[in-house]
Amino acid sequence: MSLTSPSLLSSPLPSGGSLVSKKPSASSLAVSTARRGVRVVAEAAAVSFSAPSVSAQRTQPSAAEVARTVVELAPSGTLSVVGADGWPLGVGARFVADATGAPALCLATAGVTVPDARASFHVEFQQSGARTPQCTFLGALAKPSDEYELKKLSTRWETKFGEEIDEDRLYLISVERILHMEDFNEGRVWVVPSEYSDAEPDPLRNFAESVVEEMNSEHAEDVHRIYSIYVESDFQALDVKMIWVDRLGFDLHVHSEEGIFAVRIPFSRQVSDQKAVKSSFNMMSHHAWEVEKSYATPEFEKVQFLKKVT
Repeated sequence: MSLTSPSLLSSPLPSGGSLVSKKPSASSLAVSTARRGVRVVAEAAAVSFSAPSVSAQRTQPSAAEVARTVVELAPSGTLSVVGADGWPLGVGARFVADATGAPALCLATAGVTVPDARASFHVEFQQSGARTPQCTFLGALAKPSDEYELKKLSTRWETKFGEEIDEDRLYLISVERILHMEDFNEGRVWVVPSEYSDAEPDPLRNFAESVVEEMNSEHAEDVHRIYSIYVESDFQALDVKMIWVDRLGFDLHVHSEEGIFAVRIPFSRQVSDQKAVKSSFNMMSHHAWEVEKSYATPEFEKVQFLKKVT
């Protein structure tokens, strides 16, 4: 008798096998009896494509990489300068990033366009309405001097906003310091400018939100099952929501009577495109279903750390 688990997402897998079959019964959805203790983070299910493995020391992007991703995704930010009258002034501005991640702003307010003015520019991006990574750039505000660079910024602007920009209103921040925060209630960390400029934004950034929405709306049962098998905790999960996904793994918020907890589950290997991330979710769901049904033993160690959010 052939036993298979349900497919998570609609895209085909890189390998020839299909994961589509009957769903487990409703009784199998119950979270297993609470288990005590916490163990180390390790790999998820194996994937069928070649990619670098995710080490135990690198299960999430660096602060520099997160900042680069935030800057690529956020459409606007807040520019703050001290005016001639000594008062600090903050104005909203749309922006694009140059090749090194430095923000290039479109400014219509003459009062904030003092040549070489010291300024800060704050950018944030909300993830699934549950977390808001953000970064603040400190540097000098100046006009782009290179004509070729100005044309590249104009092209980036048209790609991002679907409209041309008045190049006379374009100002570039020459970044001297970068402050990164994972969320409003999280600690702050200073990012070295050279590490920021060398970092790459996450390759999943342009479709991560749609994948998360699909997982939460159409595959909530699978998200819950992955959590219950890949994470060991000492409380009953009432609801599990995916918050974000990147090339190294994904973040969940777990709702319980004790509060809301954040947990990070790494992929066994890095993923770089939409097909690969969906394949990884399919295989993790398949393996979690087999473990839940006692058709297989876990091929991983359960996740170590759950952080209380509220």
